[in-house]
Amino acid sequence: MNANKKATPYRVITAIALAILAVLFTFPLYWIITGSLKDAAAINSVVPQWFPLAPTLDNYVRLFAKPSVRWLLNTVIMAVAAMVLTCLTSSLAGYALAKKRFTGRQLLFSLMVCAMALPKQVILIPLLKEMAFFNLHDTLWAVILPTVGWPFGVFLMKQFSENIPTEMLEAARIDGAGEVRTFTNIVFPMIKPGVGALAIFTFINSWNDYFLQLIMLNSSKSLTISLGIAKMQAEMATDYGLIMAGAALAAVPIITVFLMFQSYFTQGITMGAVKG
Repeated sequence: MNANKKATPYRVITAIALAILAVLFTFPLYWIITGSLKDAAAINSVVPQWFPLAPTLDNYVRLFAKPSVRWLLNTVIMAVAAMVLTCLTSSLAGYALAKKRFTGRQLLFSLMVCAMALPKQVILIPLLKEMAFFNLHDTLWAVILPTVGWPFGVFLMKQFSENIPTEMLEAARIDGAGEVRTFTNIVFPMIKPGVGALAIFTFINSWNDYFLQLIMLNSSKSLTISLGIAKMQAEMATDYGLIMAGAALAAVPIITVFLMFQSYFTQGITMGAVKG
């Protein structure tokens, strides 16, 4: 602890409360990981084993014998593609709405804000018909493309783009920089913390969007890991070890992406908090 900070009762109570909350939030993940290393007898034991006494990798061996690797690969491709495309389109749209002056700009932004209030269930049937019309149903594109036009992403990037000094953009035009070069060399570096935060939001949102995946994907070859785990639950309702192994495997990419972008995420939240 920093010597300049006194251990006041408030700080002690806050630290204890945060520690308790951290344990409560991480305990489900701990239980899934340890459960995936237990055999059926240990999992179904009346007296719970808080730590696997005889750890085994049998659940993971049986998991990889199933098409779970393909399901995980499908989910990673879907989430990464949605993250990259959403960050790209939202950054461009947010920059245009913040710094460009054109007819209908305010109306377009108002429609974006209104679209944020619409639940996905309202537009599900039009989305389903649209994907079927373009022969994209039961493909990964059917769950990638609806995420790309995320109104929240445009709104978030517009707020970050508002902080860009107009003088810098005008100086770039005077120097002969085109729109692409201006965005790449000036705009994007300044909104990078916001892009990092949006990347985490988009990846997690796309990864966990079970409802859209359930509607758009049917065949076994196109299933995601969430649908695959649900399928295993339906087929083997008592095989909790296999199910926990699948859940643990599904958590790895999300944790990895968060650790990769956490610095940008923290900067993005901090900049958003002090904006204005």
